[in-house]
Amino acid sequence: MNTSARMLRLLSLLQTHRYWPGGELAGRLEVSPRTLRRDIDRLRELGYDVDAVRGVAGGYQLRAGGQLPPLALEDEEAVTIAVALRTAASGAVAGMEETAIQALTKVIGVMPPKLRHRMDAVHSQTDGVPWGGGPALDAGVLTTLAQACRDDEPVSFHYTSREGAETERRVEPYRLVCLGRRWYLVAYDRDRQDWRCFRVDRVSAPRASGQRFVPRPLPAPDAPTFVRAGIRSMPQRYLVRVRFDLDAATVEEYVSRWATVTPDGPASCRMVMPTDTLDWPLMVLARLGADFTVEGPDELRDLVATSARRFARATPAPS
Repeated sequence: MNTSARMLRLLSLLQTHRYWPGGELAGRLEVSPRTLRRDIDRLRELGYDVDAVRGVAGGYQLRAGGQLPPLALEDEEAVTIAVALRTAASGAVAGMEETAIQALTKVIGVMPPKLRHRMDAVHSQTDGVPWGGGPALDAGVLTTLAQACRDDEPVSFHYTSREGAETERRVEPYRLVCLGRRWYLVAYDRDRQDWRCFRVDRVSAPRASGQRFVPRPLPAPDAPTFVRAGIRSMPQRYLVRVRFDLDAATVEEYVSRWATVTPDGPASCRMVMPTDTLDWPLMVLARLGADFTVEGPDELRDLVATSARRFARATPAPS
């Protein structure tokens, strides 16, 4: 557990206002008594009034009746918490939805107003749930775009295209969308007078204008649909073709609009998926739990074979 997560856990335990013996509290946090004392000192530096009783039976208690001061977090830490708790609250982690919502409420409640405003923007202006391994994002860029989406505020930024060309863009931000490993900004481009989808990891130096605009109707049922349509219309590096020994409805439900699925008999189907990376198709093959045949491309065949050998080495037969 990193320091920021541990401090949040410590504060959550102390907020019960019960008396915590030092050994029990250190055990809950899985730290040494010395580390616990340092963490308590950090809370005191932030303004939390923590009473301590020394000695063998010593312990800690958050003084009752006092107003909790704001919790000090960096922008990057706040964005991380917002994204992680949003992921859990969405049901991506089974059984954690209600707990995640409660945790998010508690964390926001002890944040300074400015940071709370930013974290709420990321939480409320994002569609979709991220999964790991995507390009690194700048937390300042993400929060600036999220606030601009929420406040209907035009924003300008530098943008690096897929080919590496750098341009200056002036847009009316609509919504942030997280699909697979990437974040996208759906926005109306004022210079090109059309709707566009921007990869957030290619955005730099965003600047809010301080003005307001009247949102235009999006030419799609919702922002994720718009992003998916844009991705499918772009030339992709690979055209994945797989035959499954599984009914088409089950496969189609899992891959959603990322691929085309056609029946190939009562209990089999074929999937065609244009993609720029083979990570997602490989996860689909593993997740569906059915026999399959990779019809193309060769790169996917090689990747499946390499992964199969790796998994086989990890599970040797008992002697």
